[in-house]
Amino acid sequence: MKNKHSFNLQNRIINFSLLIMKIVEELPKSYTGQHFAKQLVRSGTSPAFQYGEAQAAESRKDFIHKLKIGQKELRETFVCLTIIKKHPLSSSELLEIALTECDELIAIFHKSIGTAKKNLDKNGY
Repeated sequence: MKNKHSFNLQNRIINFSLLIMKIVEELPKSYTGQHFAKQLVRSGTSPAFQYGEAQAAESRKDFIHKLKIGQKELRETFVCLTIIKKHPLSSSELLEIALTECDELIAIFHKSIGTAKKNLDKNGY
């Protein structure tokens, strides 16, 4: 049974993916723009899929593993967004919103992984 918190996080990650897709659509059609668009759409939408998989994890270790993958993808997305902003490939206001949200999601994933590890150590499963 899903609790309210996990459902809200799922919606938040899905909304983040939608934000990333909007940013990707605004990137220039140049070689560099398309390179970053492809990279960003992969890394920026992956955390939603990883979180969904984590919710159906076969064990606590599997849950932690899936969240770690999602966190890595979020970190990759943060770097990609930062490069896009510094280049600048885009000056969209959405970049700042996405950078802030990405940073917050990284912190949430980090805390969730830490909590799951503590529970694993305490309970052994």
